[in-house]
Amino acid sequence: MEIILHLGAHRTASTSFQHYMRANAAELAAQGLGYWGPEVTRDGVLSGVIPIAGAMSATVQLDRARGRIALRLAEARAQGLKRVLVSDENMIGAARRNLRRGRLYPGIGERMARFAHAFDGRITRVALSVRGQDSWWASALAYGVGRGHAVPEVDDLDRLVTVNRHWREVIGDLACALRGVDLVVLPHEAHAGRPEDRLRAMTGIEALPRKASRLWLNRAPDLAALRRAVAARGGDVTQLPEGEGRWQPFDRDQRLALQEAYADDLFWLGAGAEGLARLCEETGPDEAGRHLPSGQNARGHQNGFEERRLA
Repeated sequence: MEIILHLGAHRTASTSFQHYMRANAAELAAQGLGYWGPEVTRDGVLSGVIPIAGAMSATVQLDRARGRIALRLAEARAQGLKRVLVSDENMIGAARRNLRRGRLYPGIGERMARFAHAFDGRITRVALSVRGQDSWWASALAYGVGRGHAVPEVDDLDRLVTVNRHWREVIGDLACALRGVDLVVLPHEAHAGRPEDRLRAMTGIEALPRKASRLWLNRAPDLAALRRAVAARGGDVTQLPEGEGRWQPFDRDQRLALQEAYADDLFWLGAGAEGLARLCEETGPDEAGRHLPSGQNARGHQNGFEERRLA
């Protein structure tokens, strides 16, 4: 049985993708594709892969998780499924941990090594969505502040820029933990509003359903919502800028630095990623519907990108 992991990341329309998969689960099962989303993975199936404090040792917890996963996969095979797609962005760590550490998924390698063992080395493909660091951190910060995280100070934002961990390092750790697994990287700017394109990249299935394919769920709160959330807990709403719409906490220079970092990541991926991963930017024909805004996907400023490409 082919096992495919969709790892998110957070803030890359993973909730919208999971809603699409649930809405079309029956039709996809008829094509031999099973789906485990958070409603399955967070209901005990994967408990213990990442150890929790308790009476049992980490080894015992992992062994029990392996048993549960094996039983669930045996049930899937008995139902005639040929492959199972597991989608849960928390497999690579919580977004709040990124905020606390000021880095993108610092523990992804160790975590995914445990998941590889839990699935008995049968993972065949892993899909990871990446997003421009300026918009990823802005979305993560807005989501965090809306959930009670402190509004970041200037020094906090500076650290995200100067001590930032890039997607290249995340992908390198992931590839090291999952040796021999096909690692597909999907830019958020191209695929966010197209769950069927992401599923095609993960599975190769061409005849895909379109039901619930243009929903945009779990959006980061806008400035008005953030002000209400901060005021409700007695915080200082003046820490947030005036105006409406999406909150952009970074200044112009910080945004340019983060955009340059993302452009470098995409350039590295487009050049082959040293054989560690493959970049998938292709999408199907456009259709009427609501899509997420596109972002910069060239290396640095446009002139610099062209010069490097010509060189």
